[in-house]
Amino acid sequence: MTTDFIFESIMESGTITGAGFVTATICSILIGCFIAFMYTLKNNYSKSYIVTLALLPAIVQVVIMLVNGNIGAGIAVAGAFSLVRFRSAPGSGKEITSIFLAMAVGLATGMGYIGIAAIFAVIITVANLILSSLSLNNKASEEKTLKITIPESLDFEGVFDDIFERFTTKADLEEVKTSGMGSLYKLTYKISLRQKASTKAMMDEIRQRNGNLEVSCSRPVIVRAEEL
Repeated sequence: MTTDFIFESIMESGTITGAGFVTATICSILIGCFIAFMYTLKNNYSKSYIVTLALLPAIVQVVIMLVNGNIGAGIAVAGAFSLVRFRSAPGSGKEITSIFLAMAVGLATGMGYIGIAAIFAVIITVANLILSSLSLNNKASEEKTLKITIPESLDFEGVFDDIFERFTTKADLEEVKTSGMGSLYKLTYKISLRQKASTKAMMDEIRQRNGNLEVSCSRPVIVRAEEL
């Protein structure tokens, strides 16, 4: 078929040429910029993350070209990439998906399959955009962090169980620490609110029980890498 050339490699017998290297690198950067742009449409992002998405395909592509079938070099590269996790902040599912997509594009361009890389990037980014727009039941959005301050005279074990039973589907005590020279306890819970449950009503009942001390309810804090 006339379209078969799209799925063919630009590398001749696995040999790296100047023209092939430049072509693959330019295509990697262009596809990386496309992936980064598509990610900005429906997601929160930082400058450093977008730059990473744009450049990652080209970086992976060069690594694949240099390995070029050398098993020993491939194992060494895999070990080097595994060290990245120690410098990485936890990411969301969408962020991890985009990173893997950028790496897959780099693998394809590094082997010379420019057409496959471009088509695959378009398909996955468009599918991700469509799925993100669907109105699915997002249970994770109901998960929150609840912080309660209580006096030292109040036994915190089980004191709020009846309130949590009516307003939440899950309430796990994550942290207990003292404050105010030991006169106060600060409790941190990870909770999942029931559908249509009133956060205000829950907090009002907690305030009645903890002597109107501080109560806060917020989304879980996610540690992010520092922006450029």
